[in-house]
Amino acid sequence: MFLKSWMVKASLILLAGAIGLGPAMGQSLGTAGTISGVVTDPNGAVIPDATVTVENPVTGYRRTLNTDPDGTFRLSNVPPNNYQITVTAAGFQTAQQSVSVRTTVPINLKFALAVGEVANTTITVSDTADILENVPSTHTDVDRSLIAKLPVNSPGAGLSDVVTFASPGVVADSNGFFHPLGDHAQSQVALDNQPITDQQSKAFSNQVPLEAIQSMEIITGAPPAEYGDKTSLVINAITRSGLGLKQPTGSISTQYGSFGTVNQIAALGVGSDRMGNFTAFNFTRSGRFLDAPEFTVLHDTGNSTSIFNRFDYRPNNADTYHLNLLLARTRYDVPNTFDQQALGQDQRTLFRSIDLAPGYVHVFNPQTVLTVNPYFRSDLVKYLPSANPFADETQTISQQRRLTNTGIRADLAYVKGPNNAKFGAQFSHTFLREAFQFGLTDPAFNAPCVGADGMPIGDPAQIGPANCDGIMSFPNASFLPGLVPFDLTRGGSLFSFRGRTDIKQLAFYGQDALTLGPLALNLGLRYDLYRGISRGQLLQPRVGISYLVKPTSTVLRGSYSLTFETPYNENLILSSATGAGGLAANGVLGDTSNEPLRPGRRNQFNLGLQQGIGRWVVIDADYFWKFTHNAYDFNVLLNTPIAFPISWDQSKLDGVSLRVNLNEYKGFSAFFVAGHTRARFFPPETGGLFFNSDLPTGVFRIDHDQKFEQTIQAQYRFTRFTKLAPYVAFTWRYDSGLVAGSVPDYATALTFTADQQAQIGLFCGATFASLGNPLTSCTVPDRGALRVVIPADGTVNDDHNPPRIAPRHLFDLSIGTDNLLRTEHRRLTLKLTAINLTNKQALYNFLSTFGGTHFVTPRALQAQVGLTF
Repeated sequence: MFLKSWMVKASLILLAGAIGLGPAMGQSLGTAGTISGVVTDPNGAVIPDATVTVENPVTGYRRTLNTDPDGTFRLSNVPPNNYQITVTAAGFQTAQQSVSVRTTVPINLKFALAVGEVANTTITVSDTADILENVPSTHTDVDRSLIAKLPVNSPGAGLSDVVTFASPGVVADSNGFFHPLGDHAQSQVALDNQPITDQQSKAFSNQVPLEAIQSMEIITGAPPAEYGDKTSLVINAITRSGLGLKQPTGSISTQYGSFGTVNQIAALGVGSDRMGNFTAFNFTRSGRFLDAPEFTVLHDTGNSTSIFNRFDYRPNNADTYHLNLLLARTRYDVPNTFDQQALGQDQRTLFRSIDLAPGYVHVFNPQTVLTVNPYFRSDLVKYLPSANPFADETQTISQQRRLTNTGIRADLAYVKGPNNAKFGAQFSHTFLREAFQFGLTDPAFNAPCVGADGMPIGDPAQIGPANCDGIMSFPNASFLPGLVPFDLTRGGSLFSFRGRTDIKQLAFYGQDALTLGPLALNLGLRYDLYRGISRGQLLQPRVGISYLVKPTSTVLRGSYSLTFETPYNENLILSSATGAGGLAANGVLGDTSNEPLRPGRRNQFNLGLQQGIGRWVVIDADYFWKFTHNAYDFNVLLNTPIAFPISWDQSKLDGVSLRVNLNEYKGFSAFFVAGHTRARFFPPETGGLFFNSDLPTGVFRIDHDQKFEQTIQAQYRFTRFTKLAPYVAFTWRYDSGLVAGSVPDYATALTFTADQQAQIGLFCGATFASLGNPLTSCTVPDRGALRVVIPADGTVNDDHNPPRIAPRHLFDLSIGTDNLLRTEHRRLTLKLTAINLTNKQALYNFLSTFGGTHFVTPRALQAQVGLTF
């Protein structure tokens, strides 16, 4: 108790002090590193104005700066990776060094230039090993140079697009969701050392804008001990900084495209060796803001505005401060089906987010650095119903939800000899507020009687089975008497739920990355204590090993991780509430089960290798196996888009991820990422609200399961036109299809509405279902669906032969130039992009228990013009 009280007080004191300092606060380097050094001649005299270039040929990262009058240089905010540093000066020979950045402890270098003619200043990798990363954990490095070329097309979810395109084993889903290596949303963003473990898709929060990101290390392998909560995928994101930018640097751009999409972007960084500020602004409006349930866009307008600011201050060589601030607002219409559009349904959603994250770094000595990061983040979500309740199909719903997370993270990094250690603690306090209302608007939805054909009778006068006459109408076996008080068509009133709770989490961790020649060891231990609606704690060992076989340019690796999985915070109270006012009380939803969600425990094993081929190709492959007790998922309430967390007894996830990277060769570069995932879940349900009578009784493939997905992204830079800098980029994405459990056989598809049949492209021979002509029977063998793979009659199996979304190929093309007017300093940029070039009609999901039905975007054309300086 004393320790928890101390952590709370420390968090509040440090946060209050940070806010009080206001603009005097500055940079926390997070996981980024610092490279500094001095350049001298053979006699030890300093060389001013020498050119220092830091580059990684795999990620495309490249920074150039000049030495000061005293011959020194300093480069902050360097992402973790391998780099080659090249120094040139007039009258001296070129010098190069390789360096590995893996810590916040500054790296100090010395360059003694030999007298002679300047050598070729083009940076070349001298050894294949320079492009390999001898670390035990699988990850993908993404720099701004790649982000700028990817066909990002999801308004308000650019971060999700980049992760899906660039990371192996990540399955794309609708509205900015992605499934990392078989999980639903077990991912987190570590933003300059601030842990953000709540969901970041458009259905739950506002994402940090892409313009604020300098680089990302996307960890899909064994998570280091410093990461907890959600660890299936960790996005270690480093934001852009103005520190060291002695000339104002930035960009302004405008994008216009299909569906009336407008995107206004501005970024500006300016500073000095001691102080810097970076600001990113983004405004997006689109007539297709969300992935809609119809290929035709209906009621789907939305807009998003965000501003990010990072202020850095380094008063001396030992201390560094920073302050990150993010303000964001998103408002969008909830897209309609054709049936909802005909009713005049007008549901809307509003998100407001604020994120305040100050920080402090102190360098004790060349081996030891302290980092302290308090933070405050709050998301307010409002789901608004139609003004006329009866314009809402089946139910009218509304929701107001606030998620506020405060905390502090502090760690001490120590580098000495083969040791690269980090010891730290983290405390967070999350405040949840939830309000929810709903009422039935369709008299047939919970009708007490059915006709002779088994179809519900939508007669508002029939308020119970006693009204069924037994001749023309019969009792409905699916009737829920607990819903009658909330049936607006039968004189009921709105169901109303309100709840609040808070969650405290405390963690301690220690890890050491040992480098023993070609052998690298990661040894880590983490302890988590969770106190929320339920409670739990776990001591978690993390062990990894990798070995560089230098003669063959091969890195072999393996790891084991025990991780502590905590429940999702979104709608956690709604899913856990019982008794008066709870959805599991008084038979409101019929036969229900309800238990608070408990923390889970996961054993994870990874085996992988990295292979270099010459200086140009890097192949990275990884096999993962994860076994989880209390495996999390989401469910939806009735037919509403309100999703809440649930858990199953166990899950077994395994698969393979692959990435092949081709470094730029004569202007051509490319990468290939692929994955295969088996996601098997085991009943019974162990937490959250369950009221679905069709729950599987045995092992089943969840809708995160996909046999194969791949992305190929290729770029060609026309090197003959150096000043114009034109390029062309092509992307091919293939998905074999997520599980679609709602279509187990053709007979079930015949019971769907005409609109639902048209959505999946149901056909019988040469006849296709349409809005005006649903299919009610089919006797010919040539039958099926264009956009869903329906198992043959009698062959469906929840584990070995589940129904799936049909495979799809999507192609994107970009053509542009980074210097249209061929100027030296201020450059005009132009980019033309075609998304879904072939206008493929395909689904992400269909009647998903979490997301419903969503189509991929139709063909969209975009034009972007900008100015960089």
